[in-house]
Amino acid sequence: MFQKILIANRGEIALRVLRAAKELGIRTVVVHSTADADAMHVRLADESVCIGPPPSRDSYLNIHQIVAACEITGADAVHPGYGFLSENAKFADILAAHKITFIGPSGDHIRIMGDKIEAKRTAKRLGIPVVPGSDGAVSDDREAFRIASEIGFPVIIKASAGGGGRGMKVARSAEDLPVALATARSEAGAAFGDDAVYIEKYLEKPRHIEVQIVGDGAGKAIHLGERDCSLQRRHQKVWEEANSPALNAEERSRIGDICSKAIADLGYSGAGTIEFLYENGEFYFIEMNTRLQVEHPVTEAITGIDLVHEQIRVASGGGLSTRQEDIKFAGHAIECRINAEDARTFTPSPGTITHFHTPGGLGIRVDSGAYSGYRIPPYYDSLIGKLIVHGRNRVECMMRLRRALDEFVVDGVKTTLPLFRDLVGNIDIANGDYDIHWLEKHLAETAAAA
Repeated sequence: MFQKILIANRGEIALRVLRAAKELGIRTVVVHSTADADAMHVRLADESVCIGPPPSRDSYLNIHQIVAACEITGADAVHPGYGFLSENAKFADILAAHKITFIGPSGDHIRIMGDKIEAKRTAKRLGIPVVPGSDGAVSDDREAFRIASEIGFPVIIKASAGGGGRGMKVARSAEDLPVALATARSEAGAAFGDDAVYIEKYLEKPRHIEVQIVGDGAGKAIHLGERDCSLQRRHQKVWEEANSPALNAEERSRIGDICSKAIADLGYSGAGTIEFLYENGEFYFIEMNTRLQVEHPVTEAITGIDLVHEQIRVASGGGLSTRQEDIKFAGHAIECRINAEDARTFTPSPGTITHFHTPGGLGIRVDSGAYSGYRIPPYYDSLIGKLIVHGRNRVECMMRLRRALDEFVVDGVKTTLPLFRDLVGNIDIANGDYDIHWLEKHLAETAAAA
């Protein structure tokens, strides 16, 4: 087992990893920018190192400073959390060159899954169902027309190196295709320095289903069920559930077994998430995230398995702590991402939290680094914390969530708490009847009625 782990992140995820490391008896080092000197993870870590000024490029994305912090403190492993350098293959390679363990997959696997075209090819080779579309980047408009005609309109054009909804355009007819291609290429080039795009069949009312996996890097892997992340705004997840209200036990087992076998065959090491669009009983691969997900606590709630413990265990050579047949799914869990944003306009609202009170009681978990008097800096993601609620079934979970949201108090900044109080009382949400377009339509209707 590792002697000392450096946590190359900030906020609630840095605190989450810190707690897991302490439970395993491992000393912790955190890095921070000058803007985060008073952050909770800095206060609780065994050691802390300031690695630069507030801009991420000068601190949390500064690989050389992070490696130097490892050498100064004697850290023998790095946990990247999510975001920042968590899916940076170069970072993983540099750490390996310095004999420091990256708590995550190999640089090669990060590269494969970071290129959406190569990821789709790999998924197809491993037996994971994929969306009909081009086998790779489309070379010109003529090829794009041919592929679109074969799979049928509507189609979606996606950036090969894309993410966060950038470089994605829908063409509902042949007439729409030239403009959609040109716009997607332009956005992709500007955002990622790579204007390569590919084409897929556009699904009208799919759900976003993702499967949590963990591999030991030596040909063994398990899945921990699925999460439903269909409630999204601008391709950013807002509310996540485990298990999905749309799947039955047979579908859950089928897609989980497909994913765990594929990850075992790939020789993948660590935690990862395989994401799908799901429509009419069929799963279609979107991408794989080679890191811990923001929404991992809902999986922990229904399985009782600590995913950060698993990451650390696998990275240290200890293998998986459990077998697939020993994993049991118990109850239902929902996570709400509480952001420092206006609940109507989603404009960021940095500032000082004057009063902070979190809900409690059976089945309630809050992952947050915030506290009364904490100043939310304007330089980073606006996430204040995550409210995770678990119940014996979805009905109990929803009732408990309603109560927890009523207890949650964050004063001094605007938050998205009012949005969740609205959603928890909505009949479609109560019935689990929603898709990836539902939330944006709901927000538009709400704004029009205001």
